[in-house]
Amino acid sequence: MPVMSCSPSSDGGQSHEIPPTPPVVQKYRNPIISTSLPDPSIVKTADGVFYLFATEDIRNLPIYRSTDLIKWQYVGTAFNDESRPRWNPQGGIWAPDINYVDGKYMLYYSKSTWGGEWTCGLGVASADKPQGPYTDHGALFISQEIGVQNSIDPFFIEDGGKKYVFWGSFHGIYGIELSSDGLTIKPGSKPVQIAGNQMEATYIHRRDGYYYLFGSNGSCCEGNNSTYQVIYGRSQNLFGPYVTKDGKRMLDGAFDVLLHGGSNVAGPGHNAEFITDDKGQDWMIYHGYMRSDPDAGRQVMMDRVEWYDGWPLVSGTQSSVESNRPYFNAK
Repeated sequence: MPVMSCSPSSDGGQSHEIPPTPPVVQKYRNPIISTSLPDPSIVKTADGVFYLFATEDIRNLPIYRSTDLIKWQYVGTAFNDESRPRWNPQGGIWAPDINYVDGKYMLYYSKSTWGGEWTCGLGVASADKPQGPYTDHGALFISQEIGVQNSIDPFFIEDGGKKYVFWGSFHGIYGIELSSDGLTIKPGSKPVQIAGNQMEATYIHRRDGYYYLFGSNGSCCEGNNSTYQVIYGRSQNLFGPYVTKDGKRMLDGAFDVLLHGGSNVAGPGHNAEFITDDKGQDWMIYHGYMRSDPDAGRQVMMDRVEWYDGWPLVSGTQSSVESNRPYFNAK
């Protein structure tokens, strides 16, 4: 039987094939936008571009654009001084919620002054393009009319062929059905309460037969003293009952904590839509104060949300410093 010979290697042993160099894992660092953009909301267009809207620390409601959730470019504002909503004229435009609905970009927003808990309310504007220009359709309702104190922080959802808006801030979270065009309350509809006084900044995420109700509680806006954090519960029905892992009702004030402040970021909260990348990973965008520079305001952060036994988890339950970035296929 012939003996097979090997070429000698430099160390006198047999030669070995050099393994391929593993691909470089791309990283990102928080914040992903180093500008004060509180209460972010995001819509993804059909061509894979993300548009982010935020409370108007930049007057008339700022809009940013990205293709990868990492690099963001300022686009402009949803309104100008002429097109700006006229109702509640002293109020600021807070906590927008941007959606693509029936071929239009629908922008739900709050209009409020600090302490104006009975004069604030929710409004809606629309546009043909995500960058606008937006046409305001006025107030959906104000707190006094709807009977819900501090009616701010709208969240729009379509479910079962119907349109709804949810809202509220530390005086209960409520939902109500909208008209088919999403511009008014459906005649005869009444608010339904789904959570207690423990939270604001409603966001509902559907996954595997459950509705997950996310919100924020604590103090939002005190720099390094902010205690804001993201909380949650889940339900098999849109209007609840939403419960914690141990079965306590959010309607009674209970919650579990998804994300809280840490050594790097204070007051993380008011999360935007969950975004699923092309590897099926979920990402949550939210605001927070960098402890190293709290005077820079509530900057935009992002972290991956994982799922275990039907419940969400952010690693370490606090904002990351550096992480693997989302993956999107090249277009």
